[in-house]
Amino acid sequence: MSTAISPTAYNYKVVRQFAIMTVVWGILGMGLGVFIASQLVWPELNFGLPWTTFGRLRPLHTNLVIFAFGGCALFATSYYVVQRTCQTRLISDSLAAFTFWGWQAVIVGAIVTLPLGYTTTKEYAELEWPLAILLAIVWVTYGLVFFGTIVKRKTKHIYVGNWFYGAFIVVTAMLHIVNHASLPVSFFKSYSAYSGATDAMIQWWYGHNAVGFFLTTGFLGMMYYFVPKQAERPIYSYRLSIVHFWALITLYIWAGPHHLHYTALPDWAQSLGMAMSIILLAPSWGGMINGMMTLSGAWHKLRTDPILRFLVVSLAFYGMSTFEGPMMAIKTVNSLSHYTDWTIGHVHAGALGWVAMISIGALYHMIPKVFGRQQMHSIGLINAHFWLATIGTVLYIASMWVNGITQGLMWRAINDDGTLTYSFVEALQASHPGFIVRALGGAFFAAGMLFMAYNVFRTVRASNPAEAEAAAQIAVVGAH
Repeated sequence: MSTAISPTAYNYKVVRQFAIMTVVWGILGMGLGVFIASQLVWPELNFGLPWTTFGRLRPLHTNLVIFAFGGCALFATSYYVVQRTCQTRLISDSLAAFTFWGWQAVIVGAIVTLPLGYTTTKEYAELEWPLAILLAIVWVTYGLVFFGTIVKRKTKHIYVGNWFYGAFIVVTAMLHIVNHASLPVSFFKSYSAYSGATDAMIQWWYGHNAVGFFLTTGFLGMMYYFVPKQAERPIYSYRLSIVHFWALITLYIWAGPHHLHYTALPDWAQSLGMAMSIILLAPSWGGMINGMMTLSGAWHKLRTDPILRFLVVSLAFYGMSTFEGPMMAIKTVNSLSHYTDWTIGHVHAGALGWVAMISIGALYHMIPKVFGRQQMHSIGLINAHFWLATIGTVLYIASMWVNGITQGLMWRAINDDGTLTYSFVEALQASHPGFIVRALGGAFFAAGMLFMAYNVFRTVRASNPAEAEAAAQIAVVGAH
């Protein structure tokens, strides 16, 4: 029997807005990444200006790709998934709209303040206190919309993807609010509420979990919905997905100290971070295997479906970077890798290979559905985008691995009399070819985003949003 439903079953408007902005911020953030990578090859690209130096633009790049591109992808997909799996409309259209405009305002604030040098100096938490407060308000509102929608769900069951999205929303709020505790001294300057080693510990508890919860847990929510949907197969093991969830959120929060090996942090805290990082391999690979095994009986689809290819290759990069991370957390390995380009390569294996590729695959699946189309404008363009993204990621990671190990070995080489064999400048000269390959790899990836923008533009131009709303209405009525 059918039940009374609101005139349009789902709020697809906010999903469409966030989806479009994901592509826009992706191009800007990745384009800026290519620019600052090029500055390391050709320092003249600093233009002798303070606000175009690497030190000013690098935090803007990380904020644009993590919070603008990644954040918009998470908002878009979580709002889409929670409505589809709960078979109900978002609890409040106006609050959902506030999260969209508020999030864009935070990003514009970052674009204005960071090149001007207004920064807390904390990694991934650079935004000064007025923007940090706005971000917290937007994020709490996001939590109200998401959990409010789950409370009013029409289904008895809460799908596992929503568990991951929910955990990511709660923990990100906690991390942001605790780490940003500070004493403002002017409108654009504040000092951390913590000092010394305590400040470093809290910062990397936040910093690693910006990766662990913002860039992993939320995107696993995406994986648990879009991989089965695109493969047209049920998730391989629902039981494993629940074990994966509890193991991941229990362990991830402890891994932060591995960023502080060989520093003033107490040795026991460093060792605890190392041990937890190594144990973390188990739930991480459990999730990766669960996603991969979902393709049992559907592997042939990879020959003709580039969207599925994006999703599956992202899982392969997730598996690789979640093996590499625990390995780099081992103190003896870390003594070589610390402060080198190997760390940059590891971050981008996760950022480009896992986060960006699963987001792109999810968007290609979702955009036609929320714009009332059967499929994207061009499958050929998706295919071209896939190869540009994959080749770009491999070039990037491989160049940084070679650079990182070269730097680590050169920095620790000593002569018989105990003096350093190489100067820092010599290590930098040896890194130059790797910087060129890294910039090239980034350019490949960013070029793929331009292909995506054109494909999305053509799809949206031929769209019929009213048709998407009507299809959603029929789907929900049919479910009751």
